[in-house]
Amino acid sequence: MSEDAPLGLFGGTFDPVHVGHLRLAEEARESLQLGRVRWIPAGRPWHRDELRTDAAHRLEMVRRAVASNPLFEVDDIEARSGRPGYTVETVSSLRAVLGSQRPLVLLLGADAFSRLHTWQRWRELLDLVHVGLATRAGQAADAAVLNDALAAELAARRRDSADALRAAPGGAIVCFDMTPLAISATDLRARLARGASCRYLAPDAVLDYISHHRLY
Repeated sequence: MSEDAPLGLFGGTFDPVHVGHLRLAEEARESLQLGRVRWIPAGRPWHRDELRTDAAHRLEMVRRAVASNPLFEVDDIEARSGRPGYTVETVSSLRAVLGSQRPLVLLLGADAFSRLHTWQRWRELLDLVHVGLATRAGQAADAAVLNDALAAELAARRRDSADALRAAPGGAIVCFDMTPLAISATDLRARLARGASCRYLAPDAVLDYISHHRLY
């Protein structure tokens, strides 16, 4: 695809990265017609307690997880900062490099989106980027469970077609179906802690890295 195609931005702690993350990024890329997906592992998330796993390890696990997909790339902008990261600041920094007109699409699951109104300068963020909102297959985003201000933004910004992501640099919210996968980083950490198999829940390269460095 053209380098002018919308660029997906996929942030998270990825502690550890697993096949659910990979599948979300792949389905978003296909459904939203993204040129590439840029993974942005968090350094010190402002909204989370201190993470057990160092940012350098989480960054390397993501690099190994996505290495075989030429349409995935990894950005260490947050992992190397050493300070609490805010998505609006990260996106502003990316805008300075990528330009003001490149369509950027922030990929969010329903749980993360439901807390968006607690993020720093969240309305400004919605103007800087589009949002690709992952929903369970066949189910619409449920505005009833959202904060009133966020529900109003969803109603005003929601578009039905991925074409909206090419029409402007940001500002739209487009939902896409996500295959339900009952996999979480919390569950993986618990399995690893008790010595249970995580094969087929995370890439072998990630599991090998975890074993070698005795993480979790």
